[in-house]
Amino acid sequence: MFDGHRGDLIVYFSGSRWDGPPGHDRNMAEALSRFAPVLFVEPIVSALTGFNRPELAGLLDRPRLQVLSPRLAHLVTPVVPGFSRPAVHRLVPPMVRRATRRAVRKLYGPASREPLAAVVCSRFGDPGTPLPVRRRVFYVTDDLVAGAGMVGLSRDWLLREEAASLRRADAVAVVSEAIRERYARNGVHAQLVANGCRPDAYARVDDAPIPSGVSLPGPVAGLLGHVNDRIDLALLEAVADTGSSLLIVGPVAPGYDTTRFDALTARPNVCWTGPKPYEEMPSYLRLIDVGLTPYADTAFNRASFPLKTLEYLAAGRGVVATPLPAVTWLGTDLVSTAPTPEAFAARVREALAVPRTAELAARRRAFAREHSWDRRAGQFAGLLGVGAAEVRR
Repeated sequence: MFDGHRGDLIVYFSGSRWDGPPGHDRNMAEALSRFAPVLFVEPIVSALTGFNRPELAGLLDRPRLQVLSPRLAHLVTPVVPGFSRPAVHRLVPPMVRRATRRAVRKLYGPASREPLAAVVCSRFGDPGTPLPVRRRVFYVTDDLVAGAGMVGLSRDWLLREEAASLRRADAVAVVSEAIRERYARNGVHAQLVANGCRPDAYARVDDAPIPSGVSLPGPVAGLLGHVNDRIDLALLEAVADTGSSLLIVGPVAPGYDTTRFDALTARPNVCWTGPKPYEEMPSYLRLIDVGLTPYADTAFNRASFPLKTLEYLAAGRGVVATPLPAVTWLGTDLVSTAPTPEAFAARVREALAVPRTAELAARRRAFAREHSWDRRAGQFAGLLGVGAAEVRR
């Protein structure tokens, strides 16, 4: 059984996948389910998706609608192949709306006609509201317009889709001050709801099994996460140049400066494990003393809010990051920052020399708890306007 009434339901049109390492959408949806039932609507898939992205091949093999808990359900929305072509793309929103309406009826029965509590949409290419709803929120988790070239999408198309989503929304939430300020310059009020962390997931890092295949002498600096164009490779090279042990855990984007990355990981003081399951991350965090957030200075990154910075702190580790506005917003001396490779490497060496005492680790974890997803979801739930009378179609 699914809890609550249809009038309590939040439909969450996600811009990122449920499977894999939990990103902002999954984390927010799970945390919101403590406040109200949530239907998480997966980004669209077609029969060709598994050929282009083999890791997603199993999506169409599972039930379209799965009840994950009494307050959280997951929906896969298949669409026609070739949905990225302009002539076909116009067919996608009606298909997503139809699938969502069917899912809501399965969860609550066809007799219920209450307006939904809220629709949250964190994707561009907004499908529109599938049912009457009291509150509609556009949730901007990345500045895709700034990163159009990196994500391979047309900037003009993104601007049009963004404008359409802003027109439909009753309220707008953004993860960073940079996005909020860009919208403010265009007369759009947005509320800042920053990314968070899951302190419970890292509470027992120091008791996690020690992984095999890593033989670096301590202390160890580590980067956990995707290695792609967001990462400034020169910062990692500078850290390795100092002779410090450097552990890199995560997948590398195809074509990402292969020659330089291969040369970096061939050094005796550097270990790259490749991608590892999310469930094993505590084991690799156990090995490191200082976590790295070595983001390149780009407009896209300046508007971002990296999850890993808070995750390192939740594990009780030190952090060295580039001076992104999100780090400044956190306002803590628990994160060291440096803008250049030389300064970054120096900060890492300084951080590695600091003993990881129980008191310091506890202070880092306490700070991370202040920025948990549960706290962020409480803020977001307020933005959803519980009790608002207006019904939108």
